[in-house]
Amino acid sequence: MTVTIEHRRSAELEELIDQDAAAFRILTGDRPTGRLHLGHYFGTLRNRVRLQDLGAEVFVLIADFQVLTDRDTAERLDDYVTGMLLDYLAIGLDPARTVIFAHSAVPALNQLLLPFLSLVTVPELNRNPTVKDEIAHSRQASVSGLMLTYPVHQAADILFCKANLVPVGQDQLPHLEIARLIARRFNERFGRPVFPVPDALLSAAPLLLGTDGTKMSKSRGNTIPLSATADETARLIRGAKTDSERSISYDPERRPAVSSLVLLAALCLDRDPLQVADDIGDGGASALKSVVTTAVNDLLAPVRARRAEYARDLGYVREVLRDGNERANEIAAATLAEVQSAIGMSY
Repeated sequence: MTVTIEHRRSAELEELIDQDAAAFRILTGDRPTGRLHLGHYFGTLRNRVRLQDLGAEVFVLIADFQVLTDRDTAERLDDYVTGMLLDYLAIGLDPARTVIFAHSAVPALNQLLLPFLSLVTVPELNRNPTVKDEIAHSRQASVSGLMLTYPVHQAADILFCKANLVPVGQDQLPHLEIARLIARRFNERFGRPVFPVPDALLSAAPLLLGTDGTKMSKSRGNTIPLSATADETARLIRGAKTDSERSISYDPERRPAVSSLVLLAALCLDRDPLQVADDIGDGGASALKSVVTTAVNDLLAPVRARRAEYARDLGYVREVLRDGNERANEIAAATLAEVQSAIGMSY
């Protein structure tokens, strides 16, 4: 499938969501490898809340097992999972409408990995461009089996709940194609329509650079975390890379670092980045950073307030995860039983 076809299909899906969001079961998630940041918020988090509020059935996976794909140990995992839960609740994910669960708490989901692996070949896994890129940037000295089979594990994540829609960025399309392939092959090989073939909902997320002017990434330490205080946020933005030109303009190709800051302010203010740049004019980097700091802190102020409130009741926060795990386990057990029946393993 070409990106052009996927974009066209995504536009069609958005129209269908507007008509009847309840017809969609959506799977999305994050790896708990650090604090969620503004890139996550504008890239995926606010879209999850939008889909939830429209009436779609949303499943959010905390992919703790997948932390081990590119690192030897899962350091500070408990802290990161708790922080992720706080961020989810603070931005508006509602446990009554969205199922939040963890990989390691759903054994039947992970058991699907075995029959799914029988449906793909090693060359197909080796050709996956996203895995190739992840291997190139891996923290491990050699490639683990978990890394190589990462797309198949993601297929299990998607298909265990029979999700029919997966919000992804363009770079994640090869992973989703593996899930689509597995769904089709399972249904054909075992003669039962067990799994829907999930669609990609391509994200229209803008590209925000990190404070150092490179790709925003938790591992690079160049993010602005959602859990940062107002003062910490101001400090991070003050240290952000700009350039030597005093006049502020929005020109992503020629001035990527400056344009990323302009875009960040525009997203927070719900304004056009060209207008934001024009308003700052010859104010220079100092004025730009002042505008960005105010815009970010104003946006995050209510999120921080809700996060602090939830943080005072971590018992409730853990209960949210336990309830989500219980719901995910019910669904995964039913799907696994269906898979075993189709294969002929219902002894």
